[in-house]
Amino acid sequence: MPCDAQMLADVELFEHVSEEDRARLAEFIDVVTLNGGDTLFKAGEPGESLYVVRSGEVELFIRDTAGQKIALAIAETGEVFGELALLDRGPRTATAVALTDSELLELDRDDLLLLFQKSPNAALRLLAAMSHMTRKADELLRTRVSRNVNEEVEEKISPLQRVADWISWFSGSMTFLLLNLLWFVVWIAVNVWELHVPQFDPFPFGLLTMIVSLESIFLSCFVLISQNRQGEKDRVRSDIEYEVNVKAELEIAHLHEKTDRIYAEMLENFNRLEKRLAAR
Repeated sequence: MPCDAQMLADVELFEHVSEEDRARLAEFIDVVTLNGGDTLFKAGEPGESLYVVRSGEVELFIRDTAGQKIALAIAETGEVFGELALLDRGPRTATAVALTDSELLELDRDDLLLLFQKSPNAALRLLAAMSHMTRKADELLRTRVSRNVNEEVEEKISPLQRVADWISWFSGSMTFLLLNLLWFVVWIAVNVWELHVPQFDPFPFGLLTMIVSLESIFLSCFVLISQNRQGEKDRVRSDIEYEVNVKAELEIAHLHEKTDRIYAEMLENFNRLEKRLAAR
């Protein structure tokens, strides 16, 4: 449905347009109302309009070759999206889904040309919005290529897990074994032989047995915590290896396509040369 001029006055893209021109634009610009969870358009669909968010939030995302969702941006009040498909008449490059109840202003190519004629500053704002989206996409590409599994897991580790990792590492070292051996020898020697030291835990060493049992319980808990984190790390590593394999497969397929195209071009050139030689 068409919008009114007051709606346009509240949007930054139209703030330098005169009231008369806003009233003229309002006759052509449509208002699109979405409920939370509604899909405005999907990646690959033909695009004929750009959208300005008047209220609400719209998430823009794509899915990579592994089927994982990559959130590109969340368009909020006053922000523009969907301009690429409008400008180059190509398909939509992302999917747009309303996160909350939203109200959008829809501009087609003729509306956009009319707006730029009335307010050249609007063209600069649109370019700024496109640059912002490009920067976000570049950052996503930079952070998603060849992720480091250690960095991925390290960001999520808690202080307790750090302590559990250190204890698990130390309990499996020769230092820990020698310290325990020295402790047992001293404890037994003090409580068996007369060394002018009070014997506080005589044979069969009930206190030592209880302490060793508690030590075993706590060590087992810390080792299990560390193993669970290692399992999580292995899952992340498996996901990264899968993504790398998919990317490698796509690159190989792309190289095959290039090789086939080069081969076809060479055959065509050879055929052309043979025809020229035969003509002589």
